[in-house]
Amino acid sequence: MTEWLERQAAVRERRGQVRRPLPRAAHEEFIDLASNDYLGLSTDPRVAGAAAAAASLWGAGATSSRLVAGTTQLHLELEQELAVLAGMEAALVFSSGYLANIGVITALGGPGTLILADEHCHASMIDGFRLSRSRTESFVHNTVEEAGRLLASRKEPRAMIAVESVYSVLGDEAPLADLLTLAEQHDAVLLIDEAHSLGVTGSGSFQGRGSVAGTALAGHANVVVTATLSKALGSQGGAVLGSALLREHIVNRARGFIFDTGLAPASAAAALAAARIIRAEPWRAGSVHGNAAALAAGLAPAVARLGAAPDRTAGAVQSIRMPSAESALAAAEAARLAGVRVGCFRPPSVPDGISRLRLTARATLTPEEIEDSCVVLRGILEELP
Repeated sequence: MTEWLERQAAVRERRGQVRRPLPRAAHEEFIDLASNDYLGLSTDPRVAGAAAAAASLWGAGATSSRLVAGTTQLHLELEQELAVLAGMEAALVFSSGYLANIGVITALGGPGTLILADEHCHASMIDGFRLSRSRTESFVHNTVEEAGRLLASRKEPRAMIAVESVYSVLGDEAPLADLLTLAEQHDAVLLIDEAHSLGVTGSGSFQGRGSVAGTALAGHANVVVTATLSKALGSQGGAVLGSALLREHIVNRARGFIFDTGLAPASAAAALAAARIIRAEPWRAGSVHGNAAALAAGLAPAVARLGAAPDRTAGAVQSIRMPSAESALAAAEAARLAGVRVGCFRPPSVPDGISRLRLTARATLTPEEIEDSCVVLRGILEELP
């Protein structure tokens, strides 16, 4: 075992794929362009206060699975609020977004289900496909026509199309309206992961409520939504949203729900407070988009120098393609030393094998922070060979 582990470590080192947790201080001076706290709610006094009050009242943990004694009134209120926020009939909360994806996919999958997955689907969805024992076929990113061809030749009685509404690496949108039409034509489930859109996308009176709410997708019998509570909502946990009948099925079939300890009351209370803030303060989502545009504009000359146009973004994520894994890692470290924290995505974390710097345009960034970040990153990018 030791020799094998040493060989694996050497391979990672040679390929520039070594990853290590980077601890951060509670009150560090960095400009944060790396976290997924899109709306700045993780430190909002209303959200943090709700978590503290729940921990004081209910204790530090849920104490057991949701089906034993791990369901509190907070969990039920959170599920009701999330359903309203996303425009779905019902919701079921899991202890993580990862488990929510695995739970719904395994509960709906099996040998009689064909899964068609966008090639950029998140790792949690991919693990769900594998655990479901479904036949799984991937289609070229955002190519509805290819998904249609694969559906037309299916032999299984059931089918699922799995996508993200906003993709976590590129930040681009899925063609949800066209995918819904396809799902209707073939009586397929359209599974939409709203991890990077809930709290960020949406228009008009539905601003910040995600890519499903306020559209023909909301409440549709063929549509199932998953979401995380750890990004725009600034808390922890995940959820599956759909019909009441779907919720009942998952409660009884999803092993990640049945056998896992329930979401901690503090996290449930924090997410509940955040969901209410999102509905009451849609300006936060607007600030995300304004800051994303400012970052893109400030970095455009340096990104163009790398020979690639900026990736189109639908939410907070700004993706900068880098020449190599080594250059991405070096650039991220140089930015950190200059006081700017950015994400660094390298194989195998990127679906197309292209290393990237990943920036998140949070609602609470100031114009000065955006300008300072652009100055630092332009200098680093312009020095690349």
